[in-house]
Amino acid sequence: MKKYLAELVGTFVLTFLGCATAVSLNCGSDTASVVGTAFAFGLAVVAMAYTIGGISGCHINPAITLGCWLSKRMNAKDACMYMVFQVIGAILAAAVLYAIVSMAPDLAQGTHTGANACPDAANGTMLGLVVEIVLTMLFVLVVLGATAKTNGATNNFAGLAIGLSLILIHLVGIHYTGTSVNPARSIGPALFEGGKALSDLWVFIVGPFVGGALAACVWKIIEPCDKCEK
Repeated sequence: MKKYLAELVGTFVLTFLGCATAVSLNCGSDTASVVGTAFAFGLAVVAMAYTIGGISGCHINPAITLGCWLSKRMNAKDACMYMVFQVIGAILAAAVLYAIVSMAPDLAQGTHTGANACPDAANGTMLGLVVEIVLTMLFVLVVLGATAKTNGATNNFAGLAIGLSLILIHLVGIHYTGTSVNPARSIGPALFEGGKALSDLWVFIVGPFVGGALAACVWKIIEPCDKCEK
């Protein structure tokens, strides 16, 4: 149970700090807001990697959990429980953000409760789906490679590598979709924002899951099997 709760806490921190930054900076309004939001999500991952990494592995993302399950790093029960607790953590984070913004709407740059915190497919659902698939595949591939015990000593710096890669992912993706690459992080804010964020939600669930599955396939091909665990 501790590892499930750790995933809840980690996803809460990632969703709250990342989305709260996006709302506070009115992400997308200028270059500085995009960079600030990208760093917020990346640094939140770094912080959580070194906080709960030793407890749960710090997935805090259902797409990563799917990739780990397909790579046979965890069993189906743990994978399902991880996803459930990740979504709960994201919903709780969105609820807290909703309450804060509702109490002091003038302090938030976003014009709606969840503005700038919810990814959307305003540029087209197909484009949004493709972008989320590609970016999630690249992100989960970094996670699988950086944490692999078969890949030398790279796992000693996994948290830093994963966090920095998420910053890059956001710098690329915010312009196109607002960047999700994480179904849980999308579900929480969308439930409170409603409207288009909720109608587009499927893109940010399907896209990351497909990307996570593709990453597992790519890693299976390039993993140094001559050093694979017995």
